[in-house]
Amino acid sequence: MTQQPIVQLRNLTKVIRGKQLIDRLNLDLYPGQITGFLGPNGAGKTTTIRMMTGLMHATEGEVLIDGQSLKEHYEEAISKVGVIVENPEMYKYMSGYKNLLHFARMHHNISKERMDEVIRQVGLEKRIHEKVSTYSLGMRQRLGLAQALLHRPKFLILDEPTNGLDPAGIREFRNYLRKIAAEEGVSVFVSSHLLSEMELMCDRIAIIQNGQLIDIREVRGEAETVYYVEAAPLAKVQAVASKLQLEFTAKEQGVELQMAKEQVPQLITELVAQQVQIFAVQPQQKTLEEQFLEMTGGGQIAETHTK
Repeated sequence: MTQQPIVQLRNLTKVIRGKQLIDRLNLDLYPGQITGFLGPNGAGKTTTIRMMTGLMHATEGEVLIDGQSLKEHYEEAISKVGVIVENPEMYKYMSGYKNLLHFARMHHNISKERMDEVIRQVGLEKRIHEKVSTYSLGMRQRLGLAQALLHRPKFLILDEPTNGLDPAGIREFRNYLRKIAAEEGVSVFVSSHLLSEMELMCDRIAIIQNGQLIDIREVRGEAETVYYVEAAPLAKVQAVASKLQLEFTAKEQGVELQMAKEQVPQLITELVAQQVQIFAVQPQQKTLEEQFLEMTGGGQIAETHTK
């Protein structure tokens, strides 16, 4: 990727009472990209997020936000960050607009035009002057998102942002998030235990286990997948796979091939030329849940939050 990362975790380490919770974590987060953060219970997700927001000091390593060290230049670095942790706290007796106004006063130079812009972005124009006590959970989440975006952050952290939302509310929140990432060029970092939702929301996934980053992979536009080819005779199928330099695994009535979608027509042409009978060519891409369980040995996904 040619873009410069907005956030860089460099050898991030946390030791508490002799126990290493986070072990030399390195991760780059890019503008306009949504990165999901997954891990089993106790893997270190919450600890990592606390260090990224300055709520906890790293034992070693550092967090760079837009090139500035969170440790050395805290105010400048944290001014580029917006945060939503589970269900955002609001003053329910006040209107959505007054809640935003209250938050805007904590920052410099947030204009009425900027407030109106974020209200439009999250689709709250019609209800913004009503009391928050009348809002649904989904509307409160959108108001929290508007609040986090007011000061034009370059980096947005969301910890379990869809907790308690119904499927329609989750889909709505996901759409707003993707729109904001694309239009504002914000780097979004989402920690959640809803794997099917992460698969739809994120561009890539980072997986942590025992305080170490064990995998990071693209979710959208993945170039290579697995195809199951049922055909006969199998010996000829394997010979064609070898000729095309494709990795394959023999199955009972066919083979599994590692290849890009664009290679499928060439494979079929070669098989037909060899007079192979083709019964099926099916993509076998594993779901994010299957990949996660495979990598973590079936560990539980949800993070236990320590108070």
